[in-house]
Amino acid sequence: MKYLLSTFLIYSFVAVRSQSVVGTWQQVEEKTCLQTETKESDTEKELLPSMTGESRSSVAKLIRFNAKGTGQEGIFSKGSKKGTAMNDFQYKINGQELQFLDKKSGIITQRFILDEVNDESLKIHNALKDCEVRIFTRVK
Repeated sequence: MKYLLSTFLIYSFVAVRSQSVVGTWQQVEEKTCLQTETKESDTEKELLPSMTGESRSSVAKLIRFNAKGTGQEGIFSKGSKKGTAMNDFQYKINGQELQFLDKKSGIITQRFILDEVNDESLKIHNALKDCEVRIFTRVK
């Protein structure tokens, strides 16, 4: 019985740890409804890598979730330590829903559904529009 209880507690701890959004995440992909719903032609598939190669490596969109329910989102350019357009926010996780809150009133300003959360990746979509998807990889 002790073995069974110990095993259950260990698995519970691992599951909670792997479900944590706390940390710094870099956005690697963002799809709008138009991009999600339309199919690319063969020509677009061939040209896309050559058109986006340099621009993706020079800037990074980061989002940081702190354990206290606060965070920051901003854009970092290559070679700079501080981000531009840094936005502070508060957040709350309610089941599978990630809610961004207004700092003063606590009113929900944005809602996202947590599609995938693990040690390496975070995938969310807008709660009002299933087709708007954002994919992140863990930085720290």
